[in-house]
Amino acid sequence: MEDYLLEAKKIKKIFPGVIALDEVDFSLKPGEVHALLGENGAGKSTMMKIFSGVHQKDGGEIYLKGVKQDIKSPIHAAELGIGIIYQELNLCSHLSVAENIFLSREAINGIKLNRKKMEEDAERILKILKSDINPKEKVKNLSISNQQIVEIAKALSQNVDIIIMDEPTSSLSEREITQLFQVIKELKKAGKGIVYISHKLDELKEIADRVTIFRDGKWIITKEFREVTIDEIISFMVGRDINEKFPRVEMERKNNRILQLKDYSNKDFFKNIDLELYGGEVLGIAGLVGAGRTELCKGIFGAYGKCNGEIFIDEKQKKISSPMDAIQNGISYIAEDRKKEGLAISMNVSQNISFPILDKISSKIFGKIRKNELEEKTNSMVNALRIKTPTIYQKVKNLSGGNQQKIVIGKWLLNNPRIVIFDEPTRGIDVNAKIEIYKIINQLKVDGIGVIVVSSELPEILGITDRIVVMCNKNIRANLKTKETTQEEIMHYATKF
Repeated sequence: MEDYLLEAKKIKKIFPGVIALDEVDFSLKPGEVHALLGENGAGKSTMMKIFSGVHQKDGGEIYLKGVKQDIKSPIHAAELGIGIIYQELNLCSHLSVAENIFLSREAINGIKLNRKKMEEDAERILKILKSDINPKEKVKNLSISNQQIVEIAKALSQNVDIIIMDEPTSSLSEREITQLFQVIKELKKAGKGIVYISHKLDELKEIADRVTIFRDGKWIITKEFREVTIDEIISFMVGRDINEKFPRVEMERKNNRILQLKDYSNKDFFKNIDLELYGGEVLGIAGLVGAGRTELCKGIFGAYGKCNGEIFIDEKQKKISSPMDAIQNGISYIAEDRKKEGLAISMNVSQNISFPILDKISSKIFGKIRKNELEEKTNSMVNALRIKTPTIYQKVKNLSGGNQQKIVIGKWLLNNPRIVIFDEPTRGIDVNAKIEIYKIINQLKVDGIGVIVVSSELPEILGITDRIVVMCNKNIRANLKTKETTQEEIMHYATKF
């Protein structure tokens, strides 16, 4: 026991209607990266929240450096030397970078905040991460990737012995991931123990020493990472072999042009876009962070008001000045940040799924929702998308990331769209949930719906699309047939300024 920084034995956690953890074990040695893997809903994040004091265990024992502990709160966890970086950003957007890093641990000069010391200390930590973020900058002005860097800096600032990283690279560029891995290697040399949760299995080869796999709240296996293959890891995670990583439907593209953009522009986000989308086609949008991919999708959805240029739907020119205009014209947009832009996480499954169709299931005279119809439509979508929830009245915040993503998709599918835009649809979800979402995309394709997919993962873009447009510096640089292109060619156009 004394050889471990952390050892957990037979940990149990029960939520209403769900056994989240069923007597699972986990341990962490000094100077190691221990990968904790499993599908969404396997219990990984619940275990980490117990370690970080957010949840209290319902059974089992936790030892820190050989001493039995009951972790009572996040502050208590930090005092015991445990820091955590959550997958979903947990920052105060109106505060500065330095204020976020030292939140609740502010430097005081008399009765005033010692901003100068906090900013100097923040700059020192950010330099360790090889980041040039200004400590005085408001967090709301940072990109998602830079906000993630601030989260990492916040954890490092606590000088903890145990660092939990829950999907830390989900919003980072390749360059930032390389920087993070260098930091992790330095932390290992300093004897820190790192619990690393990720759905990007290939990246674990570079940093992981051991791997533990949970499935359905149960411990499955713990092994040295070098002793197990990626295929074996996937099999342990899902309980069966997955033979096809990117299931796809091969079919002839329909001749009906559903969407056309002509010289479509927004001076701040994208410019001179010419784009076509056909029924039964999956169109990928590739490019580096900042290329304008998400901005173009939001522009099509009316999020920036009326854009310059022309937009045609089913060969008829349309005026899209708001998301309501887009929805009325059959356009659905599944946002990258599901919690911020796609869900009301404190509301239940049924309420979330009903948002786009409230006018269709409400009385025209009194505006009262027809409850039976709402329940019927919600249950049909929960069953169709295999959303794992004990009840349609479960709060969305209590569900896994993969199931939350399915709810976002489900609410738009109930609206019978003509065009569905997926922005990073599989970010932060497990292998099996990814395949289920690919199958949903395939079904939309078979149904003759036009699908647009934005993804930062080139294997995914190549695996599920029929055609790919590559963006760089707010423009479309190439229009490629998926079967005739490669990752190298896509990157060539993505970096061609």
